[in-house]
Amino acid sequence: MVSQAQNFTDSEPACAKLNLALHVRKRFPNGYHELETVFAFLNRGDVLRVSPAENLTLQISGPFAEDLTESPNLVMDAAELLSNHSSIRSGAALKLEKHLPVASGIGGGSADAAAALRLLNRFWKLDIGLQELADISATLGADVPACVLNRTCIGRGIGQDLVIADDDSLIGMPVLLVNPLTPVSTADIFNAWDGVDQGPIPGGDLMTMALSGSNGLTEAATALQPVVSEILNLLETTDPLLSRMSGSGATCFALYRGAEELAEAEAFLRQNAPDIWIMSGELK
Repeated sequence: MVSQAQNFTDSEPACAKLNLALHVRKRFPNGYHELETVFAFLNRGDVLRVSPAENLTLQISGPFAEDLTESPNLVMDAAELLSNHSSIRSGAALKLEKHLPVASGIGGGSADAAAALRLLNRFWKLDIGLQELADISATLGADVPACVLNRTCIGRGIGQDLVIADDDSLIGMPVLLVNPLTPVSTADIFNAWDGVDQGPIPGGDLMTMALSGSNGLTEAATALQPVVSEILNLLETTDPLLSRMSGSGATCFALYRGAEELAEAEAFLRQNAPDIWIMSGELK
């Protein structure tokens, strides 16, 4: 355990991941799924801090700290992966401030692992390029490479064949995230997928792709957790540009035209669904 008095010298955000659209195409024999998705990232999320130490250690704080263990933890897995890859013998004391719900479809663990790779790459002065870091991270999970890049991109294959979007029209768009504080199992949701190929996400600019796409896991998620449907219905009453479930759920999100519309929607949700988690921000 790291001392509470530890002087953490650098930090890195672990931004919440959103799937603006997610089409599931087929199931592979190894249990993974072929998909096509539009990844985007909020300008808020967890925070990872680092300080010099002889060994690799992890401390977890924040509102969702009790939902995690320090070992096993994807942050430590990422740190050890980078250490082994680079033959680093230095340690690092890491502190994760956990603000995102666990098992919520917004890449919390994947974003934390990605932040660890970026932070330790800088802390250990490895000077590894971002794309190489993303390639190194592939064994940690399907979403981790996209979270390493930490910018809007199109994902194919199992989500790791990435093309960075050259469209910056969504940067700064107000977003509201809502979670019923009910963890859902990604494996259970994918296992419940109906097996129907949704086809590719239609082309166009990012907003067109988001609006013309869908989330092929929504039906499976709402069958297992009907509260997802309730949240989507509430979000739809706030007149968003788009409302949808992210990933395998249960977090849902809505995009708005401006800050005033976002503030009104957040106030409405807090009044009408008080027992939920809410985070507002902008797409980055």
